[in-house]
Amino acid sequence: QVQLVDAGGGLVQAGGSLRLSCAASGSISTVHFMGWYRQAPGKQRELVAAVPSGGSPTYTESVKGRFSISRESARNTMYLQMNSLKPEDTAVYYCNALITPIGVIGPVTYWGQGTQVTVSS
Repeated sequence: QVQLVDAGGGLVQAGGSLRLSCAASGSISTVHFMGWYRQAPGKQRELVAAVPSGGSPTYTESVKGRFSISRESARNTMYLQMNSLKPEDTAVYYCNALITPIGVIGPVTYWGQGTQVTVSS
C-alpha cells in the first residue's frame, strides 16, 4: 500500500512565502512522476508544477519565477517553495504521484489529502 501525505499550507499575507511538502511511503518500487496541483473554489484542478524522474521541472505560467519544485528521490519526498504569494494563489494544493508499487504491474496514480493555502491581500 502506498500513501502520499502533503503538508505545509496556511494563511499568509500577499508577498509572503510558504513551503509545501509531500512524502510518499509504503511499498514503492518506482516513482515515475511527482507534481503539485491546486484547486480554487469554483475552478478546475490545475497542474502547478511537476518534476518527472530524470526530467526537468515544469511550471504553469502564472507561477514561473515565484514557485520552485524539488525532489529528494532517496526519501520519495517533494517540496514546493512558494514565494511572492498572491491572493490568486489561494487554493487547496494536492500532491500527485505516479508510482509503481512493489508487486504491481504498471504505475498507479496517487493523491495527497490536500493542504489549504490562503493568501490575504
